[in-house]
Amino acid sequence: MTTELGLLLVIIAATFIMFLSGRLRLDLVAMVALLAMYAFDLLSVEEMLAGFSHPLVLMIAGLFVVGGGLFHTGVADTMGGWLERHAGHSVAGMSVAVMLVAALLSAFISSTGTVAVLIPVVMALATARKLSASKLMIPLAYGSLFGGMLTLIGTPPNLVVSAARADAGLGAFGFFDFTLPGAVMLALGLAYFALAGDRLLPARAPGDQASVPDDEELAREYGLKQHLTRLAVLPVSTLTGCSLTDVAMRSRFAVTTLAICSPTSRGRQTRRAEAGSVIRAGDELIVAGSEAAIGSMCERLGLQRMDVQPELPPAVRLVETVVPPRSAFVGHNLRDLRLHSGAGVTVLAHRPVGHESMAPPDPDRRIDAGDALLITGRTASMQRVAEHGHNLVLLGDVQQRERRSSKAPLAIIVMLLMLLAMTFSLLPNVIAVLAAAVAMLLLRCLSMEEALMGINWESVILIAAILPMATALENTGGMLLAANALFELASGLGPHALLLAVFVLTSGLSQLVSNTATTVLAAPIALQAAVALGINPDAVLMTVAIAASTAFLTPMATPVNTLVYHPGNYRFADFARVGLPLQLLLLIATMIVVPLWFPL
Repeated sequence: MTTELGLLLVIIAATFIMFLSGRLRLDLVAMVALLAMYAFDLLSVEEMLAGFSHPLVLMIAGLFVVGGGLFHTGVADTMGGWLERHAGHSVAGMSVAVMLVAALLSAFISSTGTVAVLIPVVMALATARKLSASKLMIPLAYGSLFGGMLTLIGTPPNLVVSAARADAGLGAFGFFDFTLPGAVMLALGLAYFALAGDRLLPARAPGDQASVPDDEELAREYGLKQHLTRLAVLPVSTLTGCSLTDVAMRSRFAVTTLAICSPTSRGRQTRRAEAGSVIRAGDELIVAGSEAAIGSMCERLGLQRMDVQPELPPAVRLVETVVPPRSAFVGHNLRDLRLHSGAGVTVLAHRPVGHESMAPPDPDRRIDAGDALLITGRTASMQRVAEHGHNLVLLGDVQQRERRSSKAPLAIIVMLLMLLAMTFSLLPNVIAVLAAAVAMLLLRCLSMEEALMGINWESVILIAAILPMATALENTGGMLLAANALFELASGLGPHALLLAVFVLTSGLSQLVSNTATTVLAAPIALQAAVALGINPDAVLMTVAIAASTAFLTPMATPVNTLVYHPGNYRFADFARVGLPLQLLLLIATMIVVPLWFPL
C-alpha cells in the first residue's frame, strides 16, 4: 500500500465516521474531505471541482424542481385522496394500498417528499378505520423505497450507477431498465406485508383509539396539561400595557403564554396569545411552565397564581409535527429559531427521538431529525413555517394550503414529455431533466422561490463532493485493490458470490450512512471487478442499485424511516424486526432475478 492510498483511506474512514456521528451536516463533512484530498495532493484542482459540473449533480437538482412542480399543483394530494377512498378496511389491504401509492409517486419524485405528503393522509386513514398508525407507517416508508427501484430517476443511487456505467464507456442505463427487477422486489414487498405485516408490525395504540389525537389528548400525551397555570394580572403588575414581545416571557422565564382572558360586559373573552397581544390589568393569563419558573415570574412581574386548574382554551389549536431530515431546524435550538416572535408559532413541547416529551421545552436543547414538536399558532402561520424549506411535517388535521390545481395537467404533460425524451434517447438525460425543470417554472407550476427551497442542497452538494473521492481511489490504486479483492472472492466461488458480496457491502453500509455516498464508491469498484471477471457489468451495477434501496433496518438508515418513526410511535428495534426478514428476502430475490434479466 502506498503512502497516498493510506492517506486516502484515513480520509475516507474519518468521513464515514463523521457521517455516522451526525454531528455535522453530510455535505459539510464531504466538503471537508474534498479539501483534505486536495491538501494532501490526492486530487488536482480540476479533479476536485469535476463533481460540481457532473451531469449527475445537475440531473438530481433538476429532478427536485420537477417533483416540486407535481407537488405544488396537487398531483400528489390527488393520489393521497384516492388512497383514502380505496384503501379498504383490512390491515393487509390498507398496507398494500399505502405501499402502492407511495411506490408510484416515489418512482418519479423524491421519496422524502412523497412520505411527507402522505403521512397526514395515512394518519387520517388509520383514524377513519380505527387502526393504530403503527400498522401503516413502516409500509409507507418501505413503499417509497421500493418505488425508488422502479425507474432511473426513482432514487439518486440509480442515477449514480447509471453515471458509473456511462463513465466506463458503456452508456447510461435506460429509463425503464430498472423497472422489471424493481417490480419484482415491489411485488415481494407487497406480498410480505399482506401475509406477515399485521403480525410483525406493532400496535402501539388500542385498535379503537383514534390515530390522530385531538387537542386534549395531545396535551396529555406531551405532558402539557400538568404544566398549565392560570395567573391574574394585578393592577400593580409591570406587564400592564406591554405586549408579549416586550415582556419576552419565554426567553426570560421559560414560561409560555397560551391564552389571555380579558373582562368584557358579557363576562370573560378568551383569545389566543400572540406576539403582539397587549396585556391589561384584570386580564388572566393561561401559561405553561415549571412551578419554579412560574413562581419566579409572578414575584417579579406582579402576577398572582389562581387556584383554578385551567383547561386548554378552545382558542389554542395544537398541532403535532415532525422535523424532517433536511429541515433548517436540525442542529439549532428553539432560542436560536425565535419562532414565537418571528413567525407567530409557539413550540409547547419537544419530544426528541427515543426520549420522553419535554413540556415546556428546553429552549437550549438541540433539535434533531425525527424529533416531534407540539406547536400552536394561527393555521396560516403554522403552514408557512412548515412549508418554508420543508422545515416541518404537520401531522394534525390542518387544512392544506391551496394548490395550483389548474396547473396539474401541465405539470403531468411536462413530466411525460421528460420521460419520453429519456426513454427514447431523444435528448441527453441531463438536458431532458433541465428542460422539464425550466418548463415547470415557465408554466408557473411552482415559483422560483419554491423551486430553490425544494431542492435538497445537502444531497446535491454531498454527491458533488463525494464523486471526486472515487477519482482519488482510482489515482491511488485503491479502486484496483478493492476490485481485485472482489475478483479473488468471485474467482473461487463464482459470479454469484460477487453479486452476494456487492449486495451485502452496499446494503450494510446503507444502513449506517447515506446510500448515495455508499453507491458513489461501491459502483465503480463493483464495475471494475465485473469487467475483470468477464461477467455482465449491468448485473453487478443493478445489484448495487437494489441493495442501496434496502435501508430497512434502523430509523436513521434513510430519511423516510426517520419521518415515520414518531407518527408510528415506533421503537428502534421495530425496524429491524420488520426489515431484516424483508432484506434477506430481497437478497435471495436479487441473486435470482438480476442474473435472469442481465445474464452473467
